[in-house]
Amino acid sequence: MKEFQLIEHFFAKQALSRRDVELGIGDDCALVTPAVNKSIAISCDTLVENVHFYPDIPPKALGYKSLAVNLSDLASMGAEPAWMTLALTLPEVDEQWLTSYSAGLFEAAEYYNIALVGGDTTRGPRSITITVNGQVQAGTGLTRSGARIGDWIYVTGTLGDSALGLDLIRGNRTSSPEDADFLINRHYYPTPRVLAGQALRTLASSAIDLSDGLLSDIQHLLKQSGIGATIDVDLLPLSASLKNSVTEEEALSYALTGGEDYELLFSVPEAQKGALEIALANTGVSFAQIGQISTGDKLKLLRDGQAYTPINIGFEHFS
Repeated sequence: MKEFQLIEHFFAKQALSRRDVELGIGDDCALVTPAVNKSIAISCDTLVENVHFYPDIPPKALGYKSLAVNLSDLASMGAEPAWMTLALTLPEVDEQWLTSYSAGLFEAAEYYNIALVGGDTTRGPRSITITVNGQVQAGTGLTRSGARIGDWIYVTGTLGDSALGLDLIRGNRTSSPEDADFLINRHYYPTPRVLAGQALRTLASSAIDLSDGLLSDIQHLLKQSGIGATIDVDLLPLSASLKNSVTEEEALSYALTGGEDYELLFSVPEAQKGALEIALANTGVSFAQIGQISTGDKLKLLRDGQAYTPINIGFEHFS
């Protein structure tokens, strides 16, 4: 199967149709029409086999996840997904793999209403590059640089599940079948918090998505905002499956440093706390207050009111 046949068979016919796509797959460029008074949010991620994912990952899960991790970036800016391009490098044309991969990709695309409008395919070691474009009302996009002293720090969802799920996949941990299914699914099928990000646009002072772990990603936000923070680890949201599967100390370590959660970390001024409850309740996304922005430029962790250092449980995951 040649390149154009591959594109036509696996990707062109299944692409979502949007009214703002004037010209999609099949020409030298795509043509799209942004809405009036909207800024375009753009993010690009490359996933390389044996660097960002293992060769034995189910291709449907890889298709879903390769788009979801990009959509998480749009969510952190409060943007509405619109269009994407896909550059796919493959060692060979494996029709069964492509059928499953494209099914996962388009499952995510249809759910989040993002249209595939172009891309490229080539031969080589397997890698996937997706560029997503979203729209956000001009002047309302969330950034990492707006946090102010006194703002409260929140996260969506639960933390640490994905990292433990990967350890279960690799055989480094064991759990009950029910808990293992939940944790592995959290690794293979992350949930980009798109609606939550849009709800936060007029409420949050800063935001970032959690891809490399809470301790790592919050440092980016603090650096860009030029401030410090205190996190109470007793307030970290942990799933029942995580707590059922490891010790309390290990659960906290997964939540703080595990990575690949793709939840949102954000700060909210005191005056917006009441509005936050209402706005996020309408999205159906759980969230938890875990700390506060402070003076200085350091991150402090507290447990039971005392300085806390997480244990090192030797994560072996891609980042």
